[in-house]
Amino acid sequence: MTATMTAPSSDLAAVTAAARQPGFVQAWHALEAGELGRAERGIRDLLRADPNNPAALMLLAELAARLGIAHEAEATLTRVIALVPALADARLRLAEILADQGRIGDAQTHLDAVLAADPDHREAGLAKASLLARIGDHESADRLHCGLAAATPEDSELHLARGNLAKTTGRTEQAIAHFRAVTRQNRQVGEAWWSLANLKTAPFDARDIAAMRTLLARHDLSPGDRVHLHFALGKALEDTREHGAAFAEYAEANRLHRSALPYDPDRISREVDDQIALFTQAFLAARAGAGAPDPAPIFIIGLPRSGSTLVEQILASHPMVEGTAELPYIPALAQSVIAQHWQRRDLRYPAHLAELTEADRRDLGERYLAAAQWHRHQDRPLFLDKLPNNWLNIGLIRLILPNARFIDTRRGAMACGFSNFKQHFARGQAFAYDLVDIGRYYRDYVRLTAHFDGVAPGMIHRVDHEALLADPEAQVRAMLDYLGLPFDSACLRFHENRRPVRTASAQQVRAPLTDVGVDHWRAYAPWLKPLRETLGPFA
Repeated sequence: MTATMTAPSSDLAAVTAAARQPGFVQAWHALEAGELGRAERGIRDLLRADPNNPAALMLLAELAARLGIAHEAEATLTRVIALVPALADARLRLAEILADQGRIGDAQTHLDAVLAADPDHREAGLAKASLLARIGDHESADRLHCGLAAATPEDSELHLARGNLAKTTGRTEQAIAHFRAVTRQNRQVGEAWWSLANLKTAPFDARDIAAMRTLLARHDLSPGDRVHLHFALGKALEDTREHGAAFAEYAEANRLHRSALPYDPDRISREVDDQIALFTQAFLAARAGAGAPDPAPIFIIGLPRSGSTLVEQILASHPMVEGTAELPYIPALAQSVIAQHWQRRDLRYPAHLAELTEADRRDLGERYLAAAQWHRHQDRPLFLDKLPNNWLNIGLIRLILPNARFIDTRRGAMACGFSNFKQHFARGQAFAYDLVDIGRYYRDYVRLTAHFDGVAPGMIHRVDHEALLADPEAQVRAMLDYLGLPFDSACLRFHENRRPVRTASAQQVRAPLTDVGVDHWRAYAPWLKPLRETLGPFA
């Protein structure tokens, strides 16, 4: 806890001293280890001794954030700011929490407060640039990056941020240059190699492969760097058709990353069971029509790597549809509903949704629309939210946005599963790092969407990825008919659309359709038995 807004004061010195006390250090280590109960006990001990201990309050806010109780985290950080206005860490963390809830203006206010006190504050500058890029203001983000680069031109974190922004806006050569700049340094080198691999269009040569292997032989490599490098090396070997060696790298990357994730596939299956039990025809009929009536949102759902970015790019090429991004706001709203009842041990989500009043449902819908508005920059009546994991939130969306539409992008299970296995995601997608977990997740996804097909026929429009590649015009016309939109040939020229794309498929959707990768997984079939067996009939 070292970031400040101004020169160190006695208050800031006291916070720094408090953060060095053994009780604080122990609670912090427990929090980082995911031992939340032990962390909470340690934090409560610190606060009993001093209720206004800003360092302990920062830990309490972090605990609340990790538990998904955003309003408690916000209230606690606001208290810290009142106690120590110059503590920039508190404002930076609060801005992050607010942004994840879609409260972009409030987040900007806190970042601007830090920058007003210290215009050269690196962390605040990076955070604001990231926030601006998130809402599509790429030019302002780029200007901030350039200002930061003038002071610290060799900053690896800044190079990574600038490379990712260049990738998003289609400036591939600039992205490569920024990522290559980091590979020549020693910090965060693994992420830079993976960022190059993730461009999908920047092939590695023999020297690159040798460089990555040399790095992996080091004993001082961080776990995160090691994971990134194994994924990147897997992609490099895949490009040279060394499939066995490539799979070994992917498998090691996934093993290392999965061992650090607290993912429970049983929890997903239980939630799907509970949603199927809750969302009956009678339940939906009794709540029909409530919520925010705006018909603008179109949710593209499915698994990652299922062709959802392609569908997004196609639809965003229509003059009546605006593409935004993978918006995090529906999961944040679901978490806020859970947090409102966090003390009720008798409730297990989604039972919370049965407790929502008509006014609650309308409020949640309006909150979503207000957050999404920050990402809308075109005067088009409809907009896309392409967060694939919203398949788990179909029922919630139906309750709070009754006129929203759903497009389910469905790709062959083996192809989709392996594509997830070899992808290192920037955040989330904890299911994707084990072949059995992927198979179970796919099955649960099919179960839940099939249930909604039964209780609300026609609510979801399904797009088969392989059918889209084989006959794009027929599939595009069917999508547009479902949305009530006239056919527009621009949808077939989607690759000419220069809109920013933030996902792993950014470079692929800037090229014409190809079915080259449809059967790519078959080269790895000998090693995919756990996925095939778990998928069962879906394989």
